[in-house]
Amino acid sequence: MGSLLSSFGLNCGKEEVNEEERHIRANDRAFNLSRHYANNAIKTSKYNIFTFLPLNLFEQLQRLANAYFIFLLILQLIPQISSLSWFTTVVPLVLVLSITAAKDGTDDYNRHKSDKQVNNREVEVLIDGQLKKEKWMNVQVGDIIKLETDEFVTADLLLLSSSEPLNLVYVETAELDGETNLKVKQALTVTGEIGDSIENLAAFDGEVHCEPPNNHLDKFKGTLTLNGEVHSLDNDKILLRGCTLRNTEWCFGMVIFGGPDTKLMQNSGKTKFKRTSVDHLMNLLVLCIIGMLALLCTVLAIGNTIWETTEGSSFTVFLPSTDSSDPVLSGFLTFWSYVIILNTVVPISLYVSVEMIRLGNSFYINWDRKMYYPRKDTPAQARTTTLNEELGQIKYIFSDKTGTLTQNIMTFNRCSINGKSYGEVFDFSGQRMEITEKTEKVDFSWNPLADPKFAFHDHSLVETVKLGTPEVHAFFRLLALCHTVMPEEKKDGQLAYQAQSPDEGALVLAARNFGFVFRERTPESISVVEMGEHTTYELLAVLDFNNVRKRMSVIVRNPEGKLYLYCKGADTIIYERLHPSCTKLMEVTSEHLSEYAGEGLRTLALAYKEIDEGYFEEWRHRHYVASTAMDNREEQLDAVYEEIEKDLQLLGATAVEDKLQDGVPQTIEQLAKADIKIWVLTGDKQETAENIGYSCNLLREEMAEVFIVASNSPEEVREELRNARKKMNPRSGDEPTFIKSGILGKRSQVMQEEETDGEYAMVINGHSLAFALQKDMEMEFLRTACMCQTVICCRVTPLQKAQVVELVKKHKKVVTLAIGDGANDVSMIKAAHIGVGISGQEGMQAVLSSDFSFAQFRYLQRLLLVHGRWSYLRMCKFLRYFFYKNFTFTFVHFWYGFFCGFSAQTVYDQWFITLYNLVYTALPVLALALFDQDVNDRWSFQYPQLYSPGQLNMYFNKKVFLRILLQSCYCSLILFFIPYACVHDTVRDDGKDIADYQSFALLAQTSLLITVNIQMALDTYYWTAVNHFFLWGSMSVYFAVTFTMYSNGMFLIFTSSFPFIGTARNSLNQPNMWLTMFLSTMLCTLPVVAYRFLFIQLYPTINDKVRHKARQAKAAPPPTPRRFTRRRISTRRSGYAFSHARGYGDLVTSGRFLLRPKRTRPALFPVVDSPVTSTTPQTYRTITEEDESRSPTSE
Repeated sequence: MGSLLSSFGLNCGKEEVNEEERHIRANDRAFNLSRHYANNAIKTSKYNIFTFLPLNLFEQLQRLANAYFIFLLILQLIPQISSLSWFTTVVPLVLVLSITAAKDGTDDYNRHKSDKQVNNREVEVLIDGQLKKEKWMNVQVGDIIKLETDEFVTADLLLLSSSEPLNLVYVETAELDGETNLKVKQALTVTGEIGDSIENLAAFDGEVHCEPPNNHLDKFKGTLTLNGEVHSLDNDKILLRGCTLRNTEWCFGMVIFGGPDTKLMQNSGKTKFKRTSVDHLMNLLVLCIIGMLALLCTVLAIGNTIWETTEGSSFTVFLPSTDSSDPVLSGFLTFWSYVIILNTVVPISLYVSVEMIRLGNSFYINWDRKMYYPRKDTPAQARTTTLNEELGQIKYIFSDKTGTLTQNIMTFNRCSINGKSYGEVFDFSGQRMEITEKTEKVDFSWNPLADPKFAFHDHSLVETVKLGTPEVHAFFRLLALCHTVMPEEKKDGQLAYQAQSPDEGALVLAARNFGFVFRERTPESISVVEMGEHTTYELLAVLDFNNVRKRMSVIVRNPEGKLYLYCKGADTIIYERLHPSCTKLMEVTSEHLSEYAGEGLRTLALAYKEIDEGYFEEWRHRHYVASTAMDNREEQLDAVYEEIEKDLQLLGATAVEDKLQDGVPQTIEQLAKADIKIWVLTGDKQETAENIGYSCNLLREEMAEVFIVASNSPEEVREELRNARKKMNPRSGDEPTFIKSGILGKRSQVMQEEETDGEYAMVINGHSLAFALQKDMEMEFLRTACMCQTVICCRVTPLQKAQVVELVKKHKKVVTLAIGDGANDVSMIKAAHIGVGISGQEGMQAVLSSDFSFAQFRYLQRLLLVHGRWSYLRMCKFLRYFFYKNFTFTFVHFWYGFFCGFSAQTVYDQWFITLYNLVYTALPVLALALFDQDVNDRWSFQYPQLYSPGQLNMYFNKKVFLRILLQSCYCSLILFFIPYACVHDTVRDDGKDIADYQSFALLAQTSLLITVNIQMALDTYYWTAVNHFFLWGSMSVYFAVTFTMYSNGMFLIFTSSFPFIGTARNSLNQPNMWLTMFLSTMLCTLPVVAYRFLFIQLYPTINDKVRHKARQAKAAPPPTPRRFTRRRISTRRSGYAFSHARGYGDLVTSGRFLLRPKRTRPALFPVVDSPVTSTTPQTYRTITEEDESRSPTSE
């Protein structure tokens, strides 16, 4: 909320923080404005036009190197100590800061555009007794607004009235909790009577006292005072911002919370400045380098003081000095002179290059045709260009379920009727065939009311229906009668269904296509077209579903006057209520259910019974007494339901599939092989999440155990977590083991990994998670969860998602990634190190808050295993080489100090110093960092284990840095003393002296350049034409520039700037100079080659082994063969997996329901692209690279 202070003022911010109760008057803007409540404008951007420059500079100066260069610039402005011009630091520093600021400004400008688009949406507001169009940003707390069907809810509203019977409204909450099934809200009767009368609404003067703004999506406490009467308000009376109004012509509501106070924004989390672990490490290394620089300068300054004291007086004849009388002052000035000269240990060009490399690797992601989704014309997008190498270090993935792993499309896939299983396809030899898009579909043209989008492939079921088999007819009759679905006839005559849960819609749709068409319902009847004949059943009772019963039943009277009870529910619940005569059928059906569950399908068992008329009349009386009881009504109703739901006859079972996105199981399998742990954080119920976990390979039958944590008290949750941990590792202590960790003084405790005996998983529900995230229990939860391969958290709020991510970030030294597709995932995406948005069914909020985005979950494996791994490898190679070449370059200066009287004279020609990082070594290392790859993308997929070194940060860490330091120190000794010894007292072949400063400088700098280029060639795995061009081109440019600058012409034109006249042609025509270069280069590179050879032979890494295999194969590995889904038998089955709440049963049987004239309303799911009607069964196969694109990789 801090970013909002500038918009609402500091005082307003304090009001919000200290608010204890909200008091609102309807239609009284003056009173409500006096309370200083926030208006409905939102702000997700970080900067405005005034704060951009200072805030952005502050963020950039958190990089120690940038602050260091500011300090260096100040030094260079002091003429007594500066031996280099000030603009040599200013120009690159301003360039770096400007490029980064431009990028950050562009990102924030896009956020501003998004905010403006939302804030400028229009809604009808009741002002001065009239409905007027008003922008969202101008809506105030207490305003009464009108919403129409398919409109977004403007703010958090108290529902006053609606167009529907009983003042109901239907809302879709996908933006809040990811669920696309409809929720029902109902206004108070006293406000519902107002209707749509503008006069009455304008006269409405109710006062609301309620809780202050908070992030609890499922709770609301308040009261409405109207006409002296106080009415209680709860969550069922509130419409939350982010919902969409469905199947309701209009409704009126009063604004309770606006803008930043809405529950959606309270759950969004703050926009954070993300930096990679490499950035954090470089901050630490820069500190170490600055310390090392201070040490080197101190040594040289002390040397200067001693030299001035002992030898300096002898040189005053040649070098008159005003400071000769004060060696200490000379040493002090020399210290700062060497700070400037040796500043190349922290070169500013490093940060320019890092930004260019990250930008280049971001373009590779944007250009990758294998991550392009043609169906929606959606390419992958790197929305943040500073986090690429972090993609190669991910250890934990936090994923949403609905819309991310699944398509949220339910399909009727299989069924078992009277002991026979339907839904599979067999060839002529009786072998089971894989169902694909090319498999022949059942022809439903015989049924004029069939939905053309419904797909089924088993022809035998249709033939059985046509033959009139009684059990099959009873099966589909049950599906057509036992539900709470609402039918609608659209303008074009099309029949559409609106269902509170998508699986109910899928079952009713299946019955429709097989000849049992649900047409119409009233509170007393259900009309069905059975095999072309219109039939009306009298509806006598609806025994509704709830989470305890896990079943629903209807009692109907057929046209012949017979009474039947039809029941569907979880198989374990139904089996307990079957007649003993069903034992054999139950055994066969159980086998089918286990098979369906093994394929990840959601199953329900179906049963019925005929009821005696006299018994029913007695039962109906008991039911009436129970339904009107004032005390323990629910318990009494359950007992009455239990009484009649027994001695049932089993009909069979259904299997519904929530279609996974393509390639999800294979992607998860690949990521698991790469030792990445996946946690699913979903708003769905436990059964749903478990089923999806099994169907996409997150949960497996082979796991040692799947722990279910579903307690309702802190003590029970703690006990369950502790028992699970002890079972996974009996040796586990009561207290966790911590490792001290921290950078730049920010100490933190990192929880140590604990070993387990086998693979485990944990499923925890929302209530238990709320207790587990409390301060006194969070460590126990984290210990237990991190020992599991998979964790699934159900019924979690958006804020809880962020809290789980923050908990892992805080106490585990790992890189986290969050992936989701809805507004309910935004806080999680912002909290993780890397946020990935999927441009799916639920709007663009997740994408707008993300760092990377694409259209399908399966692209995540390519993002991490290919782009992420390559980016990390390239960045680490770049940093290793960059530090090596600059340390070697700088240390030669240090050794030269002992031979030049510690006078801060440079060992190289000043033009070489200027061009070394800018021209001679810039492009070859850039080519290395943009094009290098150890193995190609095919081998990366074939061996996901190649990803592990990045998680362990093996390629660039403090040890690697120390090794580079030692190597540079050794090479600098060779590059200084070998040339020094070779040219000392040496003469040319014509007898003239060669041992002058200029010749030595040329020899040392040429040897240095050849050595660092050979080192880079040794580091390059993947050679391209660009690498060769840049490498040989840089060497050619060096010699061309050297001969030009040391020529007579340059000396005559700029005498003072080019003093090395003739040095190049006089020195480089001597064989002993070239021999010296060869000797120096060999002595520098041979130890590296020997060490690498021995290391690969004795201790080969996974990387070395795969590269060896790739070289032996001399070709890409064969593509993974397509395979059938592995069939398994599971004892774990589900019932009512997608019924998220109590059904419409009470409304269906209400005498007041549907009393209004029948009218046509927009359908819940248009038939054109209905997720319910898209019923092609899901088939899994390995997603190979050829399937995505035949083109070669963009890199």
